[in-house]
Amino acid sequence: MRVYQYLIVSCLIFASLTSGAQKIIYSEPDHNDTRRINFEIIGKVSGNFLIYKNIRDRSYISVYNNDMEQVARELHDYVPQERLINVDFFPYADHAYMVYQYQKRNVVYCKAVKVDGNGRKASQVITIDTSHIGFASTNRIYSAITSENRENIMLYKINARNKSRYIITTLLLNDTLGLKKRTRFLMPMEEYNDHLDEFSLDNDGNLVFAKVRRAGNETISETKLIWKKADQDTLTEIPVTHTNMYLDEPHIKIDNVNRRYFLTSFFYRQRRGNIEGFYFYVWDRDNERTSLENAVELGEDVRKEARGGSSVRTAFNDFFIRNIIIKKDGGFLINTESYYTSSRIGSWNRWNYLYGTPTTFDYYTAYSPYSSLWWRNRNLNPQAVRHHADNLMILSFDNTGKLQWNNVIHKDQYDDE
Repeated sequence: MRVYQYLIVSCLIFASLTSGAQKIIYSEPDHNDTRRINFEIIGKVSGNFLIYKNIRDRSYISVYNNDMEQVARELHDYVPQERLINVDFFPYADHAYMVYQYQKRNVVYCKAVKVDGNGRKASQVITIDTSHIGFASTNRIYSAITSENRENIMLYKINARNKSRYIITTLLLNDTLGLKKRTRFLMPMEEYNDHLDEFSLDNDGNLVFAKVRRAGNETISETKLIWKKADQDTLTEIPVTHTNMYLDEPHIKIDNVNRRYFLTSFFYRQRRGNIEGFYFYVWDRDNERTSLENAVELGEDVRKEARGGSSVRTAFNDFFIRNIIIKKDGGFLINTESYYTSSRIGSWNRWNYLYGTPTTFDYYTAYSPYSSLWWRNRNLNPQAVRHHADNLMILSFDNTGKLQWNNVIHKDQYDDE
């Protein structure tokens, strides 16, 4: 159902541009779609909506027009199905790139092909990279990210077999999938305490990610930004000095307009304490210096608006950062959402899962060919679980990190299983 929800929202946006009245347009279910379907929304390419579907071990791209009528359904039989691990898409105005990885014997292949606006294969398949592994893998070996302007694409893989020294390989590609730079570097790690998170790529092809240290899989006591320039093999470590506080989960947002890296997180004054507010850290990449470091506590009025069924003091303990939007003047918006689960034997809080938010997972573990996938919301309880998504809190800050305004969207959503 998620595919239809996204398409409905898209159509509402387009309809609002041409008419004062809203018009909801939706597609009819395809008779080949089943509950076991795997799908991904590619985007709008050459005026059509493209949806990738994997059904009964076959890969298709369904094409919808603006009236949400399916006008084509293209089979991509060159994509191997028996050991297909993962598929990523990068849409442009008149084409999209499909990057897929699969295993054949003890080799994982990462390949790519261009797809046109009618969902058809529009180029020869190219091999981007290969990895030799000694076992059958169901976890993706390569991860793919892109810059905001879509002029740079990066594939990276992390070998974590040696827990004290990760081997990270990056492949920086241009917008025609030409290789610009391949780098292999070592990342010293302290086993069980050091973790990698939030890989991001700026418009010039520079890589930035976070390295954090956790005590007992709990709050973050130490944070570093790791910066790799596009044309270099060396790394720059940037200490993020959040003294006298613990961070929850760092989120990195690249400010391409002002050429800065923005990191934010909820913070605590003590381990397993209540969320006190937001911590902000901004790195000016041109001058290679800190341009902002600030902690903003959330006051009682904001807590009363956001709390839902919680007490004022614990109002934000079920909230997670969902989106960060950078404004042209250097200010920013943060969208947060209340998310938790419940079951017959109780509910969990943010301490009942591994390493942070319930919707993402640990990069080094998930993408390593030598370790298993650990989902952060790892509920092994056989009881029925209800997932709650309640109030949204949107907060606006100026370029000094001062709170300007906030607004709450009150809602009560849930989904069983």
